[in-house]
Amino acid sequence: MTTAAQHNTIQGLRIRLEHLEQATQSRRQTNFAHQQRLHWELLSKAMDDPDLAEVLDAYNGTVPPRKQRQFLFANALYTNALCYYRMGNLTREEFFGHARSMLQIPVFREYWYATRPHRATLIDSSDEAKIGRMVDDLLVQLEEADADEWWVVGYPPSE
Repeated sequence: MTTAAQHNTIQGLRIRLEHLEQATQSRRQTNFAHQQRLHWELLSKAMDDPDLAEVLDAYNGTVPPRKQRQFLFANALYTNALCYYRMGNLTREEFFGHARSMLQIPVFREYWYATRPHRATLIDSSDEAKIGRMVDDLLVQLEEADADEWWVVGYPPSE
């Protein structure tokens, strides 16, 4: 009798723990989505107001204001795709396809080159650093490939 009661208690605790873990994961997803929205709002304000864009000038004044606003938008595009990937809405292979497409945009390529030093400061084992290296590798492959068939360049990484 005691064993059955203990088993039921343990089973009940496992179920509670699973619910707590699910609630925690849901809360993280909500917080992550909220943070992404705030990021977009801040970038939007900077893109609309040159005075605010100066606050985000990470290029030591070497990038003209118009180009900087374009870089802010490129950052928003990339961050949006990265967010979708991290939330599980895109597979790594789908993200790779988005990156390959974004790298066809000359301003996005300029942005990617200009922000290389920023990515170098990321912790090597972080998801963001790994994804950044994947995009860096893809860019090299695209530059070495026949530009007429860019959509087949590179090997999508496995999960």
